[in-house]
Amino acid sequence: MEAQTLLALPVVLALELVEGEVPPRLSLDRDEAAELVELIAADLHGLVPQVNQARLALAGALFDQVELLRPGFPVWATLDELARRVPRGHLENVVAFGSHGGHMPALPLEPSPQFSGGPMRLLPLSLLAPEALAGDLSEQLEVQLVGRGEAGALTADWLMRTLGIRLEHVRYLSRNDLLALTCVQYEHVNLAALWSLLEAALLTPYRDESAVTARGLALHYANGKVFAQSPTQWLAGQPHESRDDHAPRRHALAGILFELRQYAALLDAHQLPLRLQPGTDRGGEAGAGYLLETLATIESGYDESDYGSPTLFAHEAPGLGVVAITVAQRGAGGSARALAHGYPLQSQALGPLLALLADRYGIAAEPQALGRIVLDEHGALGAPATALH
Repeated sequence: MEAQTLLALPVVLALELVEGEVPPRLSLDRDEAAELVELIAADLHGLVPQVNQARLALAGALFDQVELLRPGFPVWATLDELARRVPRGHLENVVAFGSHGGHMPALPLEPSPQFSGGPMRLLPLSLLAPEALAGDLSEQLEVQLVGRGEAGALTADWLMRTLGIRLEHVRYLSRNDLLALTCVQYEHVNLAALWSLLEAALLTPYRDESAVTARGLALHYANGKVFAQSPTQWLAGQPHESRDDHAPRRHALAGILFELRQYAALLDAHQLPLRLQPGTDRGGEAGAGYLLETLATIESGYDESDYGSPTLFAHEAPGLGVVAITVAQRGAGGSARALAHGYPLQSQALGPLLALLADRYGIAAEPQALGRIVLDEHGALGAPATALH
């Protein structure tokens, strides 16, 4: 048990790699981590001497920023928990956690190879400071790391020799610095709405937040999840200038679905679940890499001559492949009646989505390829009536 309350001040050591460089491994072993934390302690003491009154903890693992910026900050939370277990004064009040037998001491401290290709790798640090010191130390870190946060030459050289990579820059950042950097990066690529939702999930998870993407899709954060406006609802709100030329609407819908895929990939990386915004006229559900909205039930007596069996249709867009799956049935007068639309947001999700729909509607998991996005006479996502039977 701690004799006094220790508050955690999160920091990272950011490694900016020379273009084309890839670390051959994502973790340091125990001995390497112990060597590195001593170098880091010397660097930080030179910037803010008060750090010698705090406990410095290092996770000897190389993370991408999406792995660190997740609700609850699980990497730092785990590092803090492990560091608090070490008796005060042990190892001169610095402690490092490295890999043993190829594994870090806790699962949240294991970086994923999925995110190993980025240009920057981050080593998480935490300073556990007495409550009376924490406020002033935090302020000093914010000021000094912004202006003088470059790592010492010994630290940078050690990292390059040990990891066998070339580095452009090695510098210390507070977690607030990392948040600000991520904000700028997302805004630079027209993903400001994503940052608004992520910031809420990270810093004020108890508050709702709404945002609109660059292309106009409404998003809402609540209760740990992000809810997206249905692409078909978005399409219904767009001007329908010509009933004869649907090309502009098809192009606009393809753009929305491309943007939705971008958001889905990044939200998944930050471990924020994505769902469809619930509506009174449709049901929404989500699976691994896809979203699905149900619009109507199968018409009773569909197996009689007036109705056909439900059929799967694959909408396609140039450069994107299959962007939507429509389940349709012949309706009154032979027109197509959409029962559901599914949106594969990852390439590997198409198969499971088709299998789910085939099982649900009792049909083969073999969609008819449309070669384009097909809209009905009202400009809504639909299916060709002539293909129904």
